[in-house]
Amino acid sequence: MKKISWVFLSLLLAVCMLVPVAVSCAEDTAGQAVVTIDNIRDFVVGIDEPVTLKDGTSRPLINFDNAATTPALKPVMEEVNEKLLMYGSIGRGFSLKSDFSTGIYENTRDKVLSFVGLNPKDLTYTMFYADNTTDGLNKLATALINDKSDIVLATRMEHHANDLPWRERCSAVGSKVIYAEVDAQGRIIYEDLERQLKENKVKYVTVTAASNVTGYMPDVHRIAKMAHQYGAMIIVDGAQIVAHRAFSMLGETPEENIDFFVFSAHKMYSPYGGGAVVGLNSVISGHQPAFYGGGTVHLVRDSIVNYKEGAEVYEAGSPNFPGVVGMGRAIDLLQQVGFDSIAEHEQKLVRRMIDGLLAIENVTVYGDTENLEDRVGVVTFNTSDANSLELASRMSDYGGIATRRGAFCAHPYVWRLMGYADDEMESFEGCTDFKTPGMIRVSFGIYNTEEEVDTFLEVLREQIEWIKQHNKELDAKELWDDVMFPEY
Repeated sequence: MKKISWVFLSLLLAVCMLVPVAVSCAEDTAGQAVVTIDNIRDFVVGIDEPVTLKDGTSRPLINFDNAATTPALKPVMEEVNEKLLMYGSIGRGFSLKSDFSTGIYENTRDKVLSFVGLNPKDLTYTMFYADNTTDGLNKLATALINDKSDIVLATRMEHHANDLPWRERCSAVGSKVIYAEVDAQGRIIYEDLERQLKENKVKYVTVTAASNVTGYMPDVHRIAKMAHQYGAMIIVDGAQIVAHRAFSMLGETPEENIDFFVFSAHKMYSPYGGGAVVGLNSVISGHQPAFYGGGTVHLVRDSIVNYKEGAEVYEAGSPNFPGVVGMGRAIDLLQQVGFDSIAEHEQKLVRRMIDGLLAIENVTVYGDTENLEDRVGVVTFNTSDANSLELASRMSDYGGIATRRGAFCAHPYVWRLMGYADDEMESFEGCTDFKTPGMIRVSFGIYNTEEEVDTFLEVLREQIEWIKQHNKELDAKELWDDVMFPEY
């Protein structure tokens, strides 16, 4: 990128304070309300927006699908809108707006590094922007896996985003992905993970920081220590942790440090795209992803390309400025609310939901329902009295409650929890039969309330009872002719 005079840029930012676009720079000292866990609902975009149900009534949606994506926070939206008034091409243009936007883009890197417990001045780590967690993991996979000896150890807990990129890249170079198993409740079996490390010359271990199915938080620093002991590096999928718990890439000892960490902004109340990959500078600078274009080169000649090194080579094309602005502001707000407060609030919701579900006859709750300390706000369940697809559909259509139904882009993990063998799943390819097995997932945001949990449980009882009574009178074809089947 074009070198910027930081003295000049500082003067420019000061000048920008004189125009409305930069009012937010003084917001915290100008008496703006501080966002807390108690008033967070005042700051959620669309929280009171009514939806029209199939019976013709309207009510605000109860959103229990936050593991998929989160609504914007108003200060995030306002920050994006304000900064767009001064938007210009990043790192390329010769204009005051370009310099302003480039400054924000570069300064947010330091905020991201600090967010994951690192010192931005310590060049051990660097970061590059990604479109989302999936994009970041794909870029890492194409950069890091180059030889048949590059064996990857994953777990059966992983989301497809932290499984398929490694499978495909390893297949392309003649390597392989091996897996550590989970127990009956869905927790990673650490002994099996260490066994795989002992028996295979693993190059990379990749693991989620929190499951999108059960909410379990594996001890990634423990896994890092094991990986390093056997000469491997560790990659952590942070998509489901960043809005729920404070996360540091640094362990209690250097052996427990995380080598790479990947996350998305849309999971943390900034749905404008954008995400980040933080990793070891020496490794990122020594590799290049299969992703090419403008901004990644020093020089292009007729037959020779001289590529840059480091983070910039992973950021081909025009950057997502709104995504970066939103991510930076979301980081500020989550830290302002406080992760201790978030965790305490979330635990209350999880406990209330699980207790309420277990009180309903013929309901199965997946995972450990007693020890909740290692879970973020995700609860999955089924009932033998109703098809999960029909039940989730009616909860939405007639109850105004958003959930997720299916296998949540974590098919092998869900099948294990439900007790299905791998070969049984072949008949369900395409997932377009309403008999395809799946779970219903409730996932909490920081703005959800205990009253919403109680409403959910009441509506759930009503809809289960309706299904029990009416499905005796209607055949399956009549029920499902007009049903859409979302991504499974």
